[in-house]
Amino acid sequence: MREVVIQIPTLEAEQNIEIDVRINGRKRTIKYRVEIVDWEENPQPPEEKIEVLRHIIKEHEKGWELIQIGAPTKGNVPIMFRQRAEQPVQE
Repeated sequence: MREVVIQIPTLEAEQNIEIDVRINGRKRTIKYRVEIVDWEENPQPPEEKIEVLRHIIKEHEKGWELIQIGAPTKGNVPIMFRQRAEQPVQE
């Protein structure tokens, strides 16, 4: 098993999340970024919305990797990224 699911509070337009974990006794900080793409102000057809998502993912900072595209609602869709460099924390 490589992933653990943790419930987080309701998301705002953009949130950065840091989670401290211990793996085999070594502490690590894993960073996530959630971005919400708002559809309400942009009534495009579904094909164009997909192109918007592709552009956001392609042009996102290179130090982050796409983890999940959440379930879209009528008004928005959440996109989650994880920072690539997971550095152990020195204690």
